[in-house]
Amino acid sequence: MKISTRIRYGLRTMVEIASGNESESVFQKDIAENQNLSNKYLDQIIHSLKIAGLIRDAKGRKSGYVVARKPEEISVYDIYRAFEPDINFVNCLTAGFKCERQDICQARGFWAQLNNLVTCYLKSVSLNDVINRNIGFEEVGFFDNIRKCESGMHGK
Repeated sequence: MKISTRIRYGLRTMVEIASGNESESVFQKDIAENQNLSNKYLDQIIHSLKIAGLIRDAKGRKSGYVVARKPEEISVYDIYRAFEPDINFVNCLTAGFKCERQDICQARGFWAQLNNLVTCYLKSVSLNDVINRNIGFEEVGFFDNIRKCESGMHGK
């Protein structure tokens, strides 16, 4: 699995917007310059983040963007989902995918558990954690969250 450029730039954009003063918006031209992105490409990133409800236009005459929720309430998984429907290391785990080997495949369980671990980690890390570089398993409460993540994944 490779994280797409849109997801990577989406996270960088969110860090840029959330790192500023809470009462001040961040302009798209500044994000583009600071992150070395073209405005055209950043338009697509901004659009996806807005649709996902992660950022919003700031009010006012010379408005930019602000985060829609507090950085500690936005997970890296939320940002990932702004660009992709879900995490799947293999096609057979994708909703609606029909595999003739599904019932007999001995490897499927391994891939499902790997999906669960990655998803749980992304859900455990907040935007605030990324900004403050508190991304270790212990720091983000990964081990405390793993049981909750596992029980939530069985319903998928």
